This record gives sequence, structure tokens and C-alpha cells, in this order.
Amino acid sequence: MARLLNVDPRLRKLCLISKGEKGYLRSVLSRFTKRVGAERLKKIIEEKVVGLLKRNKVRAVAAVLDASFIKAWSIRHPLNSRKGYSDREAKVGRTGRTYDLGYKLHLSLDSERRLPLASLVAPANQNEKKHSLTLLEKTKRVLRKTGAKLNSIIADSQYSSEKNRRAVDEAVIPYPANQKRGIKGILRIDKKFRTHARA
Repeated sequence: MARLLNVDPRLRKLCLISKGEKGYLRSVLSRFTKRVGAERLKKIIEEKVVGLLKRNKVRAVAAVLDASFIKAWSIRHPLNSRKGYSDREAKVGRTGRTYDLGYKLHLSLDSERRLPLASLVAPANQNEKKHSLTLLEKTKRVLRKTGAKLNSIIADSQYSSEKNRRAVDEAVIPYPANQKRGIKGILRIDKKFRTHARA
């Protein structure tokens, strides 16, 4: 964040940093988050999101769900290589084609306005499905404050479960290769975006 505030013009404008002025130092950002605390910071972010949705008079939202890997600032524990040494909550999980020690940031975004609606952080070894209903509930809570409705979700096959599909009116979630093989009325899409269906 400290580096981005020196080079990203959009972020600089959002943070009211003038042309030629240096961005906030890492220590300033670190002190701010520690002083405010995690819970108050979440409330500040939620308040801003609610305000933006109200200002745009949003009535219905299609949310995109996804998770992003965050590397932990720790080494692996010498007695158990699946968890962190100085950061004991960090776990080894998949990051692209490899595995690393860290967390997953689970996000729900308004697909039209690209606005983050809800988020949660979990150890990297936990599957997206485990946190998807909590993420959807947090999303619905934010939208209730604005009078808007969550009418559909869009997610990759990691979120494929009947509970997720029943949570909203419409769910665009592809079935993975090991689910629902050969069942009538199911449209399947493979990695090469070829469709397969049984009439």
C-alpha cells in the first residue's frame, strides 16, 4: 500500500495526496490500523460501502465471489511444515499451481460497480465452500441496510454446492468434473469452455 500510494494516481486522489507530495509511510499506515482496530476498521469500510450503494440508488446486485491468496510473513514451523512458526494461524494452501504459507481473502464484489460488499480472511488451507455462506450472509446484511437485494451470485467451481445455489434466486457456478456427471438438465463446462449436457 505504501508503495502504491507513491505511484497509483487513482489511489493518491482517493487519499487526497497532492501532486509532488509523498504518500503515507508504512509506519503511518501500520499505526493507523493498530489504533483503529480490526472491528472499527470493518465498520468504517461497511459504512462507506453502504453510503456508495445508497448514493447510486442500487436496487439489485449480482455478486461475484472469489478468494485471493495472501502470503504470511512467517516461516514454516520446523515440527509441522503445514503451519506457520511466528504466525501460528497461517496455514499452507494452494496459490495458483504451487503451495505456500498464508491466508485467503474471501471477497464478495458488486459485479456492475466493482465495489467490495463483504470480506473475510481465513487460513489458506480452508476451501472456499466452507466460508461461502458466511460471506453471502455478510453481503446480504450490507445490502439490507441499503434496501437492495442480492439476486444472483457468480463464482468459480470452488463454490459449487447446493447450499450456495439455493441461497439466491440465480447462481452462475459451474459444476466441477467430479460433480453431477451425467444428470439430466445439467449444463457442464470444461476447462476449454466446451459445453456438455444431457437432455
